[in-house]
Amino acid sequence: MDKLQELTQKLYNEGLSKGKEEGEAILAQAHKEAEALVKKAQEEAAAIVEKAHKEAADFKTKVEGDVKMAATQALQATKADIQGLITAQAVDKPVQAALSEEEYLKGIITAVAERFSAQEPTDIALVLPEKLQKGLEPFVKNQLTKTLGKGVEASFSKKIAGGFKIGPKDGSYFIDLTDESFKELIGAYLRPATKAILFG
Repeated sequence: MDKLQELTQKLYNEGLSKGKEEGEAILAQAHKEAEALVKKAQEEAAAIVEKAHKEAADFKTKVEGDVKMAATQALQATKADIQGLITAQAVDKPVQAALSEEEYLKGIITAVAERFSAQEPTDIALVLPEKLQKGLEPFVKNQLTKTLGKGVEASFSKKIAGGFKIGPKDGSYFIDLTDESFKELIGAYLRPATKAILFG
């Protein structure tokens, strides 16, 4: 009986010892796997944080670049506006005033028409400002025709505020000497000089 009890106790102790060892091995494995999972989670979290920092830095750089570009463009536009205002004050009003003044315009028309007539064998056509028709029409029909010794045809347009267009009577081409063309021509010379004076 003692032998049986001893054998039973021995088997029990061996089973308990074996179970304990297996339990400890399972527990160790579980700890190992848990540590691996925690490490992996920490690495993933660190990667996510790093990616977020990089994206935030990239976004900041992009926003700063966009703001800088917008500021540069706004400054350039403002400079162009200032330059345009100064050029307009210096050119537009004086040119329009001069080329809308009847007597001054008569002198220019005569000088240009004489040169044009010497080079063109055909009669001349003029396009003049409609607002000056009353004073310029008799001048063209009488004085200018007499001075040139050939036919001069005049038409009047609302589109021309000052100055005139001149060409052969057949209308094959016209030379634009309107106030707008003078403003553009003079402005093209003044703009670079104005820019240099204002902005260096």
